[in-house]
Amino acid sequence: MTQAQLSPTSPLRVWWMAARPRTLPAAIAPVIAASALAFYDGMFRWDAALAALLGALFLQIGANLANDVYDYQKGADTSQRVGPTRVTQAGLLTSAQVKMGMAVVFGLAALCGVYLTLISGWLVIAIGVLSIISAVLYTAGPYPLGYNGLGDLFVYLFFGLAAVAGTYYVHTRTVSLAAVALSVPIGALVVNILVVNNLRDIPTDTLSGKRTLAVRFGADWTRKEYLSLTVLAYLAPLLMALSGLVSPWILLCWLSIPKAIPLVRQIYTESGRALNLTLAGTGQLELLYCLLMALGLALAKFLA
Repeated sequence: MTQAQLSPTSPLRVWWMAARPRTLPAAIAPVIAASALAFYDGMFRWDAALAALLGALFLQIGANLANDVYDYQKGADTSQRVGPTRVTQAGLLTSAQVKMGMAVVFGLAALCGVYLTLISGWLVIAIGVLSIISAVLYTAGPYPLGYNGLGDLFVYLFFGLAAVAGTYYVHTRTVSLAAVALSVPIGALVVNILVVNNLRDIPTDTLSGKRTLAVRFGADWTRKEYLSLTVLAYLAPLLMALSGLVSPWILLCWLSIPKAIPLVRQIYTESGRALNLTLAGTGQLELLYCLLMALGLALAKFLA
């Protein structure tokens, strides 16, 4: 259903806005790439891939709902924000409604986790529980991670390392060095989504006391962080191929470079509301990158 088919006040449209669809590639892409690596290693399972994909989506949406309501309650989301509409701040949903939605979505993620535990073992429970706790504590609690400069690290740990290695584990019941290495470039691109968000929000985050790395070190440093993570994302697969961890076919992800270059340019030339397009583009880049990487790994398996 397109946005044009939904009225501005449609409940479905409001919840769709709350889910933040532009951020969902951060959940989908690591699962696709890690599942492709499991296929490359001859241990792919369709049921594990589907359950991991759904679980990751529910975790991402739950995290988005938590951020929506707790950022509003802490005063980080105000009428001055230049990012996409936040439903609690805009009065489209009450805090209680968003918290209820968050509980439902995390419950659905837990159901996916139960199935994955049945087929892959108890380690999935630990990953799932820690993911939910981290998603809530990112903006909630007495020491919210995102307000104290820890957001970048925890986004990498859960949307990079845990997402890639965890997905590989539910296929194989083991974690290979290649899976851990694969989390580095994918995690870098996931963190870049947060970097754009934090760069855009430096003025409002400064006023609200939200001490992101962007607030702590400034816009110039944040732009360099985005550039460095982008370079890392394309250098890491080359090192993996040269070391023999995976087939050189993984370098098919380099076909996404033409998408990456304009985004880096925008980081250095745009600010404020204009960065919303860069935010969406960074999520699209991560998804394209992982799809191309998955295709490369699949071709390597077929041609072996």
